[in-house]
Amino acid sequence: MSGLDAILSDPAYHDYLAILKGARNGLVYGVKPCPGNSWQTRLRAIYRATKQHALNLAKFVSLYKTLLLVQKKMNGGKERGFDTFIAGLIGGYVVFGERSAVNEQIVLYVCSRVVAAFLSRAKTPYSSSAPPAAGTRPLPPDATQFSIFAAVCWGAVMWLFNERGESVQPGMFNSMTYLYRDSEHWNSLRTLLWHNK
Repeated sequence: MSGLDAILSDPAYHDYLAILKGARNGLVYGVKPCPGNSWQTRLRAIYRATKQHALNLAKFVSLYKTLLLVQKKMNGGKERGFDTFIAGLIGGYVVFGERSAVNEQIVLYVCSRVVAAFLSRAKTPYSSSAPPAAGTRPLPPDATQFSIFAAVCWGAVMWLFNERGESVQPGMFNSMTYLYRDSEHWNSLRTLLWHNK
């Protein structure tokens, strides 16, 4: 056994080398293309997902606006503040309520934006030089609250992954397994730095 092999298999160095392999897996995962059997398979999957995404958004917008109009007409031509919630609730159930990979990603995206919207807003907008074109412009979250929000999100997902892995969304679970569990195992310099397994 060479000196390098002795270090790689020495339990005293395991935790330090796991950090190194974790960084390696993070870099590799960050630049890795979507999984698939071939470029044709990937293109077909991208096309199907894009088509479903586009059609679902078209259905949702049409249904949402129709429901707003119906509510407005039922209320004597007046819009009420909660009409948007009711229309969104019904539209979300009808269009995005059926579980599919595309719908799950859209709903998770929307959920993250809804939760983040509850953070206090910063005192100044991104660019205070230009006046708002038509009404209100979004402001970035307060930096301190965003830092706390990020910490709580990451703390929660890491706890869920380790303690209740079955509750984590499958795509995220697979990513986290690659990043955090696979980085605990190697048997040579090759599987430490170059190949995952």
